[in-house]
Amino acid sequence: MNIDLSGKTALVTGSTSGIGFAIAKGLAECGAEVVVNGRTQANVDKARTAITKAVPKAKAAGIAADVSTAKGHEQLLAAMPEVDILVNNAGIFEPKDFFDISDEEWRRFFDVNVLSGVRLSRAYLKDMLQRNWGRIVFISSESALHIPPEMIHYGVSKTAQLGVSRGLAELTAGTGVTVNAVLPGPTLSEGVEEFVAALAKQSGQNAETAAASFIKQHRPTSLIQRFATVEEVANMVVYVCSKEASATNGAALRVDGGVVRTIA
Repeated sequence: MNIDLSGKTALVTGSTSGIGFAIAKGLAECGAEVVVNGRTQANVDKARTAITKAVPKAKAAGIAADVSTAKGHEQLLAAMPEVDILVNNAGIFEPKDFFDISDEEWRRFFDVNVLSGVRLSRAYLKDMLQRNWGRIVFISSESALHIPPEMIHYGVSKTAQLGVSRGLAELTAGTGVTVNAVLPGPTLSEGVEEFVAALAKQSGQNAETAAASFIKQHRPTSLIQRFATVEEVANMVVYVCSKEASATNGAALRVDGGVVRTIA
């Protein structure tokens, strides 16, 4: 299969590092003009430069805006009023005891993980429907299905994304627009690498042993028995954004290494 996204513009929120960066790079490799987004201009410029270095023919732009806020949303929309592909990747996670999670933190997780994608989808979906082609992808998590007791607020926000994604897909019936969610499992992004490094320091282990111990203890149902790479997640997202994925709509697609024990 040769995925060709030439002539398509793709916005990936939270794409200066981790899964988001891998998705932006993957889309650029398929010919899409990618728009990198992050909260600071320095990080956006760094990521955009890295993409153009890795993909010499890449067309890459960058917009610094905090999509978790209404002001940041307006800034991004003013700079990029129309896109063909929207990947709602911006997100945060934090292990924390349920009894220590304040109302303010619950709202912060909802603003970043849910409302950012709601705003952008509301802004871009109508034009996609009028043009009869478009792709919206929400980067959810296997934690949406298996709420982790060590970060319930994160899991709940990821479940909410599935509801939004499916609801928006219903609005696309009979058109060339699709809305899907991709559910990564434990993935070794930069943020997770820092988390694993902290675990290693606490336990006196090296990072590799600490990572393996985390999977064994906290994700024992994993079939691959390891963290996924950001590229493995990006591969699924790039496919879902492709013209070839036209019959995949309203789906929750797992890249979880088999963590979720289900045949559906």
